[in-house]
Amino acid sequence: MSTNPINGRSTSVISLIIPVHNEEAAIGPFLDATRAELDPLHAEGIEFEFIFINDGSRDRTADRLIEAQRSEPRIRIIDLSRNFGKEAAMTAGLDACRSDAAIPIDVDLQDPPNVIPLLLDKWREGYEVVVAKRSDRSSDSFLKRSTASMFYRLHNLIASQEIPPDVGDFRLMDRQVIDALRQLPERRRFMKGLFAWVGFRTAVVEYAREPRVAGQSKFSGWRLWNLALEGITSFSSVPLEIWTYVGASISALSFGYGLLTIIKTLYFGVEVPGYASLLVSMLFLGGVQLIGIGILGQYLGRVYAEIKQRPIYIVRREISPQPQDNLVPIGQRTRRRRSTRSV
Repeated sequence: MSTNPINGRSTSVISLIIPVHNEEAAIGPFLDATRAELDPLHAEGIEFEFIFINDGSRDRTADRLIEAQRSEPRIRIIDLSRNFGKEAAMTAGLDACRSDAAIPIDVDLQDPPNVIPLLLDKWREGYEVVVAKRSDRSSDSFLKRSTASMFYRLHNLIASQEIPPDVGDFRLMDRQVIDALRQLPERRRFMKGLFAWVGFRTAVVEYAREPRVAGQSKFSGWRLWNLALEGITSFSSVPLEIWTYVGASISALSFGYGLLTIIKTLYFGVEVPGYASLLVSMLFLGGVQLIGIGILGQYLGRVYAEIKQRPIYIVRREISPQPQDNLVPIGQRTRRRRSTRSV
């Protein structure tokens, strides 16, 4: 077997990072489809492992994973103590990764496993990051496609760090990129932005997004809205800065209106004041003030979450094929800082 040009060894190991939350029906089809694509790569010196992060599932997801592990020794299971969210679950998976590269992928097969060999080809060319871009999103609803497009345009317009449009978490990251991500200390994490922030040489592979193989999306409209706010407030201070100009504009208009009132009074005398205009002005200014306070609260909430320094996630147990690794004490697997020992 020839030496792999990436790591100088005869074999490269790739970790698939797979967060799951109430996905019991999708686990079997995902493993079947993924192994069919990846097993032939063994002849090319590529080995894979599956790191499943059970993000507080309430169905039989954990049981399905344990059953699958009995026939598939490449499966590792990280069982979180509750539902921390996909961003935290992905962080747990990257912390647990010890391989040459990692590929975050959803279990619903909307990100097809047949794209993985294309990611590996670019990795072999020397790219540290290979992103998978959704060139066809017809499987998503019109509303989801439209709002996603609006978010990418708005984010890249005002944010300090652009993120590539129509690119999700599905990508390949070299070991060097994983180590860089593990140094970032944020508790409230917007992973697409962090992936872009660390940089490195990046290639793009396009693919068509497939329909879900089973189950339902866990991202409702409200959760997607909150994720969009998280992304904008994580990488842009423009929403804060813009209120300086809003205040200045309202002050200028008020000054002009006051000047006009003085002139009218000098030439035409005192008019009877209008209650309607007074009420509208008060409600308008009150609404503007509340919006400004709300935006300030978004940033203050992020500061509040960061200074508490709670762990991003807590691992209840890690289940590995090796008996000695089946149960891991929670205290050893609680992650508080990037510099501490991770999962």
